[in-house]
Amino acid sequence: MRVNQDTVVWITGASSGIGKALALACSAEGCTVLLSARRADVLEEVRRACAHPEKAVVLPLDLTDPASMTEAARQVTERFGAVDLLVLNGGISQRSLVRETPMDIDRRLMETDYFGAVQLAKAMLPGMLGRRNGHFVVISSIVGLFGFPQRSAYSAAKHALHGFFETLRAEESGNGIRVTMVCPGRILTDVSLHALTKDGAEYGVMDHAQANGITAETCARMILRAVRKNRKEIYVCRKDVLMVYFKRYIPAVYYALVGKVKPN
Repeated sequence: MRVNQDTVVWITGASSGIGKALALACSAEGCTVLLSARRADVLEEVRRACAHPEKAVVLPLDLTDPASMTEAARQVTERFGAVDLLVLNGGISQRSLVRETPMDIDRRLMETDYFGAVQLAKAMLPGMLGRRNGHFVVISSIVGLFGFPQRSAYSAAKHALHGFFETLRAEESGNGIRVTMVCPGRILTDVSLHALTKDGAEYGVMDHAQANGITAETCARMILRAVRKNRKEIYVCRKDVLMVYFKRYIPAVYYALVGKVKPN
């Protein structure tokens, strides 16, 4: 898919991290960029930082509030008809053991990381099908490919994204619909700071591996390259990608290591 001045890109979780980096990278290519997250004031700062702020639109929404997503999708459809590229990046991580995590935390993570993405995808799919052109970029995680300590609900939500969007690709690839699953490993963002603990509070600690991770800007460049090449799945990782290949090709090694790797 081409990414240029004619491309309309809608990005959730655009206020920071990978979403912000993608917004700036897309704006640098001349795209019309729709910026979504909960806080309009922070999104406005991102808009002003864009290479073409006049082509950036602040569109606040809450991924846990179906009504706010319905309204945002209505506004986008009325103004643009359809988007070319929908980046489903918004979400929240986790730092708690299964035995300590109450169900309301599991449900909150699934609502934010899975159901929010599904609702927006279903809302924008008809417009894409009408033009026989549309690309979903789904920000999963390498723990969407295997289980990992202290990430039970987060990992489950990311696994669910793969099941849903791989099915969508299988059903609609002949109708111009493309899907790229992005599986980041350790990326230098604030994701661990805002991760949910067992009592629903923010973890508030920058993971050591996160602090030494790949930059969000590098991640954004890799994602745009994958979009242009219509890649089905990419891993944005360093040595943490080894766990993906151990699980797939040498599962005994994965099972021996997964409980010993420091989760933070």
